[in-house]
Amino acid sequence: MHALRPLLRKSLFNLFAATLACAASLAPRAASAEALLLIEADTGKVLQAENATIPWYPASVTKIMTAYVTLKAVKDGKLTLDTLITVSPTAASQSPSKMGFRPGTQLTVDNALKMMMVKSANDMAVVLAEGVGGSIDGFSAMMNDTAQRLGMTQTSYVNPNGLPADGQITSARDLGILARSFLRDLPEYEYFVHIPAIRFGKRVTGNFNKLIGRYPGADGFKTGFICASGYNLVASATRNGRRLIAVVLGANSGTARAVKAAQLLERGFSQDNLTWLRPSLGTVEKLVPVDASPPNLREDMCGGHRKRPASDDDDALIATNGGTSGSASATGGEAQVTFFTAGLQPPLMKASELMATAAAAAEPVLVYTGPTRTGTALIAAVAADADQQATPKPRGKKSRVAKKPDAADKPKDAKTDAKTEAKTAAAKPVAKPADGKSAAKPAGTKHAAAKSDSAKSDAAAKPAASGDQAPKPAKPKAATKPAAKPANNS
Repeated sequence: MHALRPLLRKSLFNLFAATLACAASLAPRAASAEALLLIEADTGKVLQAENATIPWYPASVTKIMTAYVTLKAVKDGKLTLDTLITVSPTAASQSPSKMGFRPGTQLTVDNALKMMMVKSANDMAVVLAEGVGGSIDGFSAMMNDTAQRLGMTQTSYVNPNGLPADGQITSARDLGILARSFLRDLPEYEYFVHIPAIRFGKRVTGNFNKLIGRYPGADGFKTGFICASGYNLVASATRNGRRLIAVVLGANSGTARAVKAAQLLERGFSQDNLTWLRPSLGTVEKLVPVDASPPNLREDMCGGHRKRPASDDDDALIATNGGTSGSASATGGEAQVTFFTAGLQPPLMKASELMATAAAAAEPVLVYTGPTRTGTALIAAVAADADQQATPKPRGKKSRVAKKPDAADKPKDAKTDAKTEAKTAAAKPVAKPADGKSAAKPAGTKHAAAKSDSAKSDAAAKPAASGDQAPKPAKPKAATKPAAKPANNS
């Protein structure tokens, strides 16, 4: 009996290890989770799938559905691309990325769609939602009805832009179904998903989808990012008349998601003649959903280890360091990927190197506020928007300058040692009137530091109303709060 105990222990240990291995293989991966899907656009045939039916936070790839519902309403005659819609206070209050228009600003459905799809503008998604569905809740109901009609059984929406919300869920499977439906149902409007860049006034914004203008044949779709989801991308490309759709969810950077999507697409195109060697995975609609909670990647994506805040507009491309990016290590096997344009045999190129190249030259599409315009009226509208772009800047400068005297005055009130006197002397060009003789002088110092153009009259009026002295310095601080919101970029 004693001789059998070691064997029994070993058997139990092996059984326990096998159980753990099996559970690990069946459970969704946690911190390093990533979902991948590659399908044929025409047939829906699945060419590759990994974690494709695990629920995921969609982030800004939500805007594909927002565009679908809006353009379906246009196609059904409920409104037109020239219909004017208005920026509400709710839309204006959305977190970046956004256009930043003031409430009451009007623009066309056409321009709002272009801004939303290229810049991933969260405020424009709400403007479209309110213009089409009357409210965010009303439009979300339309999105959910559409998702069910299309067979997106793992998807639910609570907002039109993908900003963090518990009920905002999808999967790579459902996003593949949505992308196919967009191309099938709205072929006349598909140019909205592959605009290379937009120009608003003097500002040019490139498409966050780095495959556009870099990967041969890239022609869609949309990026997304929130801390919980990681970097998401739905991408499409066409070669020799064959269109593929790639979905990448949970990549660790904007560069990594583009590289991974390029690898998926290239693998699909290069294996076109070898499909008979691979077992059939069926169609995207036949993929079996997994009943699980979405992985939360917040700590990995937005934890303190990151050198700078993560955002959907991740321009840290490896072009800045000659083709060696930290994110390249997450792209597994890129050395075997090559890229061929029609009729050419270029040298071998890694996916990361391709994403590091400059995008092909393309004229940015003009976008503007107000009604549809052409000719000289369009030129005038673009010029007017350019003039308005400069108006918010003095406010930001005023608030920043107004904050500096606070820091300069505090040491003066606290101590008068030699170091403090040296700091005060250095601050004198900013706060000249302050001589430390009276307690009222620091308030005067603030007015002197804050004056710029239109603030002069306010500086003269504030000393008279001493009761208002305490709340008024708080206004510049309130004006700076939006600067902390880019962590919620979508």
